[in-house]
Amino acid sequence: MMYRRVMSIDLLYYAVTGLQRLVSLTILSAGMRPPVDSKIVHEGWLMKRGEHIKNWRSRYFILFDDGTLLGFRQRPENGSYNDPLNDFTVKDCQLMKVDRPRPNTFIVRGLQWTTVIERTFNALSPEDRENWVNAIESVSQSLKQLKNDPGEPMHESGLPTQLEQLMKIADPSPRKVSLDDFILLKVLGKGTFGRVILAREKQTDQLFAIKILKKEVIIAKDEVAHTLTENRVLQKTKHPFLTSLKYSFQTSDRLCFVMEYACGGELFFHLQREKLFTEERTRFYGAEIVSALAYLHENNIVYRDIKLENLLLDREGHIKIADFGLCKEDISFGEKTKTFCGTPEYLAPEVLEDNDYGRGVDWWGTGVVMYEMMCGRLPFYNKDHEKLFEMILTETVKFPGKLSQEAKSLLSGLLMKDPNRRLGGGPEDAQEIMAHPFFEPIDWQALYEKRLVPPFRPEVQSDTDTSYFDQEFTRESVDFTPPAQFGTLSSISEIDEQPYFTQFSFHGNSAQRQSFHQFDDI
Repeated sequence: MMYRRVMSIDLLYYAVTGLQRLVSLTILSAGMRPPVDSKIVHEGWLMKRGEHIKNWRSRYFILFDDGTLLGFRQRPENGSYNDPLNDFTVKDCQLMKVDRPRPNTFIVRGLQWTTVIERTFNALSPEDRENWVNAIESVSQSLKQLKNDPGEPMHESGLPTQLEQLMKIADPSPRKVSLDDFILLKVLGKGTFGRVILAREKQTDQLFAIKILKKEVIIAKDEVAHTLTENRVLQKTKHPFLTSLKYSFQTSDRLCFVMEYACGGELFFHLQREKLFTEERTRFYGAEIVSALAYLHENNIVYRDIKLENLLLDREGHIKIADFGLCKEDISFGEKTKTFCGTPEYLAPEVLEDNDYGRGVDWWGTGVVMYEMMCGRLPFYNKDHEKLFEMILTETVKFPGKLSQEAKSLLSGLLMKDPNRRLGGGPEDAQEIMAHPFFEPIDWQALYEKRLVPPFRPEVQSDTDTSYFDQEFTRESVDFTPPAQFGTLSSISEIDEQPYFTQFSFHGNSAQRQSFHQFDDI
């Protein structure tokens, strides 16, 4: 679902960064692996500043003559460039030398679709900076001289042809599902990428929450991989405490997820009204969260974005985890990932320290939300994110005296800074948490089968009662006008689905589920 209180890192970055449009630039991000015949122009160590959270990370960068700039945690051996942490291109970029926030800093600026992106680097010395700037300028100028670059031809609109192809209307073709199959009722949430709308399916009279996202914004803000990940995870998972997907389809300019509607709203909404929950209520919600995460981990999926805004309540009062955009697939015990993502207040220490991390990040997030439920506040908080991160990395968790010893023990274990010592951080994963004394009253099989009575049942007057959603959204009109440049909101056929979002569509009753192109996190 869309959320309001704690913005994701991507939303935070774009909200606070003043970006100026540069018409002479092409693309700086989402570079390709260098062809085998590409030559290395320059390489060496640089400090790279995070685009979203402004800390510095050491990277070994290699610049190739085709404009590819790859960054690695360690210097690659034997010419193996298959697993970079950063994958950029410097085609038609703009360079600036600055001495703030550190001496010997330089900025590489370029246009990623319609948004200007800046990458900030810090060199070891003035000479080192000069060498890097000269090398990048040399490659950029050489590439400018190449005519009719087949990679990203530009034409009158000023946008790459791939984007216009993506947004172009396809020939009419019959579809099983489209927005025309639904009556749009109320806006449930709103964010940078689109809206979530309560809708009734005409054929079945069932209510669904439809997440409607703008393709152009997803591409411009480099969220294609996260969006496709969410679609894959929603399609292949089925668990009582995970939001289920009924359909996914696309129009010429939007992506649509038709999902199970959880009329109880976000846990954040309830905690905000009640200030804190009892240990008994927290135990119930925590157990359902652990059960759902255990299922994801068994399927080698790390969720990575546990927070109150992503925890919904269904009509009976059971947890429904939503928003799978930050999930990382193919992560089993011992496997690690490197992507720096999440929501600032919920980031685990190993993520902040730029270390490889695994399933333990989900147990840290579980500890944070359970702490919020029982204590009425975050375990670590500061408006200044640099100070917040320092607190997460160094400060000891403090507990109110009223908490039981079992609750303190559980939270201390989940909020252990060392992921190897964290509760659930070993090969037993969720089983270790389930065996903790705090959860002794829980019958886990009965919980999974929904035979345990929830501590709270949403009091809704009708199936369209949205009293547990913010009136700021529910009062909005559900109408939206399709962009005149790109046409109507009719679905496009499977064969006409455009680059980036090929084979996106899904029907919950299909015997065969779609496969997807793989997009690496950058």
